[in-house]
Amino acid sequence: MLDVTVIEDPAAAEVSLAPIRARLLAELMEPASATMLAARVGLPRQKVNYHLKALERHGLIELVGERRKGNVTERLMRATAASYVISPLALASVQPDPARSRDQLSARWLLAVAARLVRDVGTLLTGAAKARRPLATFALDGEVRFASAADRAAFIEELAAGVGALVLKYHDASAEGGRDHRVVVAVHPTVKMPPAGPAEPLPAADERSAAVSPTEPSTGSPTDQPV
Repeated sequence: MLDVTVIEDPAAAEVSLAPIRARLLAELMEPASATMLAARVGLPRQKVNYHLKALERHGLIELVGERRKGNVTERLMRATAASYVISPLALASVQPDPARSRDQLSARWLLAVAARLVRDVGTLLTGAAKARRPLATFALDGEVRFASAADRAAFIEELAAGVGALVLKYHDASAEGGRDHRVVVAVHPTVKMPPAGPAEPLPAADERSAAVSPTEPSTGSPTDQPV
């Protein structure tokens, strides 16, 4: 099982967004059969089986074993990843484009950059997996508390200057066989998450909703440094 995987196919994204199927994905962090899941989520086994087949068809779960139970052979399924991120490629015609408006102080531009980050890293991960090769990336993640807005502005100015100096130092446009990398640096207020509550009951209908967050850094041009 992977820690995280990126969903690029629109049909797979649609399947994963159904609350019932999202609940089944969460239950399948450990192998389970349709019968076991039916008891956990309070649905008929036939309906659970229907949803499992849809998840399996789109590569979101996989068969990890079988076992005999009376006259029936139960299929043990497991999620292919511990978590999933939906790539903007799933909505390719309306995916965000940072090139439309480059405003380093715009939260919406930052969101477009983050969406491109998810798209690019997802594409790179897919290619690396097919080629059976590792993917070289790096990320920093931390928090800083500013005493004032003036301190924040000074921090951003120094950060931009420092990153710019590093780019100038190491960027070699004439290097034969060199590989371009994208550098992304972002600063935004910390989101305070509420404490986790009890699990929501399954809806009666096959409704669709989701909350998806971006993840890792990507590679590409060294000249794009949003702050």
